[in-house]
Amino acid sequence: MGIGNEHDQANVHALREALARRSHTDAADWFPVFKARYGLSEVMRLLADRATTTGNDTVITQLFTCCTAVVPIIDAGMHVTYADINADTLSIDVHALHDRLKDGHAAAVMLQHTFGMISPDADLQIANQTKQAGALLIEDSAHCVTRMACSNNGLPLADISLHSFGVEKMLPTRFGGAVWINPKLAEHDEELNHDLRNALSALPALPSSLNRVTRMYINQNRVFSRLGSLGNALRSSCTRHGWYEPPIADSERAGSLDYPSYAPAAWMNERAASAIERLDANESGRRRIIDLYKEQLSDLDGIDIPHAALAGATQPLLRFPLLARDTAQSERLIAVVRSAGGYAERWYRPELFPGVTDEKAYGLSDLDRSQVPIHEDVVRRCLCLPTELGIETAQHVCDAIIQTVSHTAGAANA
Repeated sequence: MGIGNEHDQANVHALREALARRSHTDAADWFPVFKARYGLSEVMRLLADRATTTGNDTVITQLFTCCTAVVPIIDAGMHVTYADINADTLSIDVHALHDRLKDGHAAAVMLQHTFGMISPDADLQIANQTKQAGALLIEDSAHCVTRMACSNNGLPLADISLHSFGVEKMLPTRFGGAVWINPKLAEHDEELNHDLRNALSALPALPSSLNRVTRMYINQNRVFSRLGSLGNALRSSCTRHGWYEPPIADSERAGSLDYPSYAPAAWMNERAASAIERLDANESGRRRIIDLYKEQLSDLDGIDIPHAALAGATQPLLRFPLLARDTAQSERLIAVVRSAGGYAERWYRPELFPGVTDEKAYGLSDLDRSQVPIHEDVVRRCLCLPTELGIETAQHVCDAIIQTVSHTAGAANA
């Protein structure tokens, strides 16, 4: 993995063991990477190589996502097909996937656990359809590190699972990620299993310049945020000169990756392993807040909550999703929640968040929008609430939402 000393080897081993313990898997199947998107890049590169002979050059994914979940597909030269989502799961709709698989050119299907929502029944149907079509099932667990969709017998469904430790994720490490390879992949695609494990094991070390810049990330953001508009200008200038590593680069929004794939720096592995050991407390705190949201917001008139966020045992979501009456109400709710002390967000409005600058590269210029009606509606109405709050602040958030929704309903009935 491009790692040359015993200390770094020990860090990698510790992280892989921590990931394995949390997920009840084997440490040998985990491969740390600098960013999860670059782990996906390695998968796509191998699929692109074989597409020249198989003709399977398409990856089916969703528009309700971040552009960093799609850019590795484009950058590798694979074609993207967007399937509509299901409003209950905010993941690919089972029926829409069936239609997209009909042409027989799918090399892979991306199963995204949006905000950390795992939907057992729907995920199992997606996995079955994907495997019947002979495609690879790639799981995007960026929002729920170490948590994966499993079958009824508790075994992971995906062939490959991507986990991110980066900015706005479950672990407060800012950088780093990991790829999990299902050991059963070797049973039906021995070549891919072998080549992918070799590629991820041989990733070069992070360049010293990039290592230095990523170490400064947290302090840089603190300085930029205190300087207002001047801070934004400084952030842009530092990014252009390679002195700041942005969460999403301009090149990524245009359809290409900035770097080859790298192994994570030792300090990234150390922080990730340490944060994973504290993940029980992290998830427990989020569940308490989500229980409060479920209790107080689930019956509000004019507000929809995806069923996957409400059903079954409470999941430790990265964000709690709401669908407002319309975009105007969504924006009002974002504003009042922020005033109440909770940083509400408009993920994923715009689609392919935070929006792309080259629609042709992303396959949007000729997209038939009539094929993604649920996606269109969800983007128009979406907002999400923070789950890493104290109970008192979360109650203020609920009160602000209830008051705003009640006022809107009263005005509409007047």
